[in-house]
Amino acid sequence: MKLTIVGGGSTYTPELIDGLVRMRDRLDVTEVALQDVSAGRLDVLAAMSRRMLAAGGHPASVTTHTDLAPAAEGADIVLVQLRVGGQAARLQDETLPLRCDCLGQETTGAGGLAKALRTVPVMLDVAERVRAVNPSAWIIDFTNPVGIVTRALLQAGHTRVVGLCSAAVVFQRHFAKVLGVDPSRLTLDHVGLNHLTWERRVLLDGVDVLPRLLGEYGERVAPATGLPVDLVRRLGTVPSYYLHYYYAHDEVVAEQKANGVRAQEVMEIEGRLLEAYADSSVTTKPELLTRRGGAFYSEAALDLMASLRDGDGRTHVVNLRNGSTLPFLPEDAVIEVPATVGADGPAALPVAPVEPLLSGLIAHVTAYEHLALEAAVHGGRDRVFRALLAHPLVGRHAVADRLTELLLEANRAHLPWAA
Repeated sequence: MKLTIVGGGSTYTPELIDGLVRMRDRLDVTEVALQDVSAGRLDVLAAMSRRMLAAGGHPASVTTHTDLAPAAEGADIVLVQLRVGGQAARLQDETLPLRCDCLGQETTGAGGLAKALRTVPVMLDVAERVRAVNPSAWIIDFTNPVGIVTRALLQAGHTRVVGLCSAAVVFQRHFAKVLGVDPSRLTLDHVGLNHLTWERRVLLDGVDVLPRLLGEYGERVAPATGLPVDLVRRLGTVPSYYLHYYYAHDEVVAEQKANGVRAQEVMEIEGRLLEAYADSSVTTKPELLTRRGGAFYSEAALDLMASLRDGDGRTHVVNLRNGSTLPFLPEDAVIEVPATVGADGPAALPVAPVEPLLSGLIAHVTAYEHLALEAAVHGGRDRVFRALLAHPLVGRHAVADRLTELLLEANRAHLPWAA
């Protein structure tokens, strides 16, 4: 099969190539088509990918494309991992909100909105161009903010689209390590929105061991959430790391102001990774890549690709249309829950009623995502303002006003209507 990676010049690409080598029995890829607008980065990552495949004895060829059409033509899967504006834009997303004592983060809060404004129009264009040459391909969106982007694509009529995040796989592997068991024995009751999820049960061979994880192993589980163990135990769930931006907002802002934002560290890591990739003696993914983020990205992506190709009915945690799965949300909302992947794509498994502590925040952020998508598709300062005002991490009119001006000014080059 042919796999196309849009954003093939990303430093994440070797993670996927490493997965192809390790999981060749699961996915028989014969061609990896790397597409990117940066020819320079594309050349570096293509050479690195070829060396990794050769070293691993994998027969797949690597082709490079700056034009999307030939890259997507004939592909079974098109995986999209874009960052519009690069790391420089991320740095703005994470630092500008701090001027207003708001969280600086690339996928949620004001920074997440700025990323959505830049990204949604580009992703809609990418999907249209893929469909023009290959209407049967599945598009896997790994581009943040995944929930908003996936919703945009689905609402535009691109039905063969699945949003993907590795958070659930990360927790599954972490819990398995804590318990000393094989990850395949664990099933998660994972519910929420992208980057706003909770693990409500952790089933080991069908038996819920979450109370044991929170009790006996709480000191090992809590650090993965960014929250103190006593709070995690009081919650009775394991919230994703992104929930600590909500539950401990002021503490995170104070820490960011004192010690800087994640974007600064990532920019330094990316520079070092690109140097390593350019070294012709490097044939395996560098250990430094683990610090870049996206742990178990390849496992989540390649397992999903195999199920989309085969319609094998396996369960994956994905981002998909809500329908009636969470009855307190609109049908066209995009949620992140376990789903079986059959011949027609993913279908959400039934979800037990969601308790108010969770459903209230899920509904609140869903309303923001609706307004964020309106702003990203149609533009306009008032739409941006309303989205910011609706976000629980902003929510004050004077702050929303100030952030609207800061974000639009910083992103003028990517938003023609903001001029």
